[in-house]
Amino acid sequence: MRVKGGPRGHLRHKKVLKLTQGQRGTRHFLFKRANEAMLKSLWYATRDRRTRKRDLRRLWIARINAAARLNGISYSRLVAAMKKANIVLNRKMLADLAVRDPQAFAAVVAQAKQA
Repeated sequence: MRVKGGPRGHLRHKKVLKLTQGQRGTRHFLFKRANEAMLKSLWYATRDRRTRKRDLRRLWIARINAAARLNGISYSRLVAAMKKANIVLNRKMLADLAVRDPQAFAAVVAQAKQA
């Protein structure tokens, strides 16, 4: 005799098919294809959460560098000067300052240059 899985198996199939709604072709209504698609999707999601962190950090550094150069200093020198002046601002906040409040960013640069 074979084991069919019963109600629990049916619930598992429904759970997988619910996760693959919106997929193309058989990937959203055949369990076997849907399960493959779901596993791949979850793997991509895990990988890309890490990639997003990298991409955002690159964006912040590019924005800080552009704003720093408008204030007559390069990114690397600015970061070194801030460390020397004990100014503790992370790249996300610095980039936000550079975009939204250029005067405040210029004040931070001026303070860092003095040290």
